[in-house]
Amino acid sequence: QVQLVESGGGAVQAGGSLRLSCAASGRTFYAMGWFRQAPGKEREFVTAIDWSGSDTYYVDSVKGRFTISRDNAKNTVYLQMNGLKPEDTAVYYCALSKTFRTTDVMTLYDYWGQGTQVTVSS
Repeated sequence: QVQLVESGGGAVQAGGSLRLSCAASGRTFYAMGWFRQAPGKEREFVTAIDWSGSDTYYVDSVKGRFTISRDNAKNTVYLQMNGLKPEDTAVYYCALSKTFRTTDVMTLYDYWGQGTQVTVSS
């Protein structure tokens, strides 16, 4: 059984930065991803990283601003968010996919964290 715990959310002004962390327990050498859900909207894919950390994939709206990385020795995945915009406001979830490659398909993710709130004010 895998457990995922996110941290690092908070409130920032537009243009600011946050770094989210996702600590995993259990066997975690699989692809990991970050999703987000804004109020009244469906959960959407943000970024993913393969098991080795060598392949990453981003939704167009965050390219050049967000960076996903992982430290397998610490069983932790990070999401560095720079240049935050009010439209980035959402609950951010990390997820683990029992595949080895990056994917934006939500149904391919097997385990989910509880989410962490990110609020960006203008």
